[in-house]
Amino acid sequence: MRTSSMPPYAPTLIESTRAIGYTLEAAVSDVIDNSIAAAASCIDLFFFPVGKSFVAILDDGKGMNFKKINDAMRYGSQNPNDPRDPADLGRFGLGLKTASLSQCRTLTVISKQQESIEARRWDVDHVNQTGDWSLIILDEPHEFNEIPQFDKLMQLETGTLVIWQNLDRMKMGETNFERAMSKKMDDVRSHLSLVFHRYLSGETGLKKLQMQMNGTPIIPADPFLAQRNTQVMADEELRINGSLVVVRPYILPHISRLSKDDLEALGGKEGLRRRQGFYVYRNKRLLIWGTWFRMMRQGELSKLARIQVDIPNELDTLWTLDIKKSTAIPPEEVRINLESVIGRMAEHSKRTWTYRGKKETKDSVAHVWHRNKGIQGGVYYSINREHPLFTMFSNASPDIRRNLETLLAQIEANIPLNQLYLDLTEEKQVVNEVDTTEQDTEVVLIALLDRMTSADARAELLNRLATAEPFVHHPKLIDKYR
Repeated sequence: MRTSSMPPYAPTLIESTRAIGYTLEAAVSDVIDNSIAAAASCIDLFFFPVGKSFVAILDDGKGMNFKKINDAMRYGSQNPNDPRDPADLGRFGLGLKTASLSQCRTLTVISKQQESIEARRWDVDHVNQTGDWSLIILDEPHEFNEIPQFDKLMQLETGTLVIWQNLDRMKMGETNFERAMSKKMDDVRSHLSLVFHRYLSGETGLKKLQMQMNGTPIIPADPFLAQRNTQVMADEELRINGSLVVVRPYILPHISRLSKDDLEALGGKEGLRRRQGFYVYRNKRLLIWGTWFRMMRQGELSKLARIQVDIPNELDTLWTLDIKKSTAIPPEEVRINLESVIGRMAEHSKRTWTYRGKKETKDSVAHVWHRNKGIQGGVYYSINREHPLFTMFSNASPDIRRNLETLLAQIEANIPLNQLYLDLTEEKQVVNEVDTTEQDTEVVLIALLDRMTSADARAELLNRLATAEPFVHHPKLIDKYR
């Protein structure tokens, strides 16, 4: 048997990997993963859309020496199946290159460790000209003169500067790139504030990260509003191949209890629905969110349910994590455990979303309506025939009682359930604008008492009404006529 070495043709492969499908925000996130892995505490992003436009990402991490920067610029610099540091956010050894060159034709990386400076460049046009994997090494002082933000790197003791130039993919289809860049920056800012929110907020166990874009700080966007009155359910720990997966369910507050800023942080009214579901984190970095992994459908009554899932990087293969870190599928063993969590979460979310009135805490209260379970497992509502207001007609003539029963039966049979469902799942809080006031209640009470023929009957009626709606909400009114 003979073998022949067949290295890929550099111009073809480098152009092909540019089309993997990165969005701008995903590409920027991939570069920032490297900064976090380098123990950076500050990351500055620069978007410059005019003239010789560029995007630059500067961190104050530990930097790279000659060998490490060469490895970082090598395609496939690490085996995805090899064990890695628990804090490593990479996997394939492709992210820096494929993410960057998906947006530009020239990628320059400069790293500083004290007085040592190493600089490398991938230039797609240069690779096409040479027909080889020809990595440019910058080692002459004059070569740094025109590199954007190089002076800021030199102010750091250690750090790394990544620069994108010749932004062909970012400019594609844009008639006004400067205006388009402004929108792109907003999208990147929103994306980073969510994906790295646990680092930006300095969660316990994480080194707090400061990040800014063109001098403006990026504020963490917590998708669970953990600092508000969000319901946090008990963690569930799953052992998969000896590794720990932690599941933490949340139920968001009802929209009527959210401020404008809270709602905006959750993605607005539409985002509240679209972003329900699982939030999968790998080493506290958000990978994928707003999905139920086809275990249930996104619905109006489950829109408040969000489940945080923390996975370690040693389970990347089981979760079929892709190069862009934008797709992850839970293994069967995890799915089985998550299905039971979903059921409980959906019910909690439903109760939070549909609850509108005062909480019923006493079974002794005589409610006007009864909630009943049907034979087929459904639910129906009926008027309480034992309510004091109804029993007042017990001595009425048969015709009156028959007509009253006919009326109540028609009311029960014609409740506008479909319209009620739509109203309850609207974003605005449902308010009963015809609630009985205390004055209205007193008029009814007086009319009822006037029908009593003795003091004992009057006292008995007051005792019964004291625990019946709506009189139970006006105890001082009952005491007034005792």
